[in-house]
Order: sequence, then C-alpha cells, then structure tokens
Amino acid sequence: MSKIAVVYWSGTGNTEAMASAVAEGVKSKGAEAALLTAAEFSAGQLGEYSAAAFGCPAMGAEQLEESEFEPMFTACEAGLNGKKVALFGSYGWGSGEWMQSWEARCKEDGAVLVCDSVICNEAPDDDALAACRALGAALV
Repeated sequence: MSKIAVVYWSGTGNTEAMASAVAEGVKSKGAEAALLTAAEFSAGQLGEYSAAAFGCPAMGAEQLEESEFEPMFTACEAGLNGKKVALFGSYGWGSGEWMQSWEARCKEDGAVLVCDSVICNEAPDDDALAACRALGAALV
C-alpha cells in the first residue's frame, strides 16, 4: 500500500481544509495518508513515503511561511529528486506568483510534479476542495 505524506502549514484554517481534502483523495485510491503539520514533519521522514503533498499559503510578498514551513521545506529539498510531489495552498492577495515560484523550485530539485498545483483565494470552495481531492488521488 502506498503511503503519502500530506504536509501543510495553515494560519487561518484555509490550507488545513485543503490538506484534509488532499488526504481524502489519497484514501479514495486505497492508499494511506499521513496528515502532518510542518512542525510535525522533518526531512528525515521523507523517505518513509512514496509521495508527498505540500501545502502552504502565500505570505507577505507572495512567499512561503517563513518560521515553520520554509525551514522544513528547505531541509526536504535534497530528498525531492525523483520524488512524486504535489503542491497546494491559499492566498489572499496577488496572483498566485508564490505557487509558480514554488513549482519552479521543486522542478529544479528534481521533484516529479504529478499534477497541476491547486490554489484558491481565501477559503476553498467546493471546486477547490474537489481539485484537492483529485490532487491527492494523483499522488497514489
């Protein structure tokens, strides 16, 4: 059975709701989903999973959250080469540029992005949650 890490940081609950939907999508395909906050996950755990979904909202000038998520993700980058990865997150302003930058960073690390990333403005609506479930299913 595939074991998928769904790792996220959420300040308002929007990205947490998206992460839960990603985990539902993983489980719908018969795989095991480990739903973990950035504080609960470390680079050393990456090898325990066949794939990983990372979720983080846009912060500040369209960047990843700096105190917990960014240090965790930076530490994971060395282990992303050849790893199946998917990205998701919410934003409150801007155009989603943080996601484009994050995708480019993952590609440079050699990650295999399995599907289009999912972004939504503020709280995820039904369409965004459905896209998150599809993202989770694509990782299996």
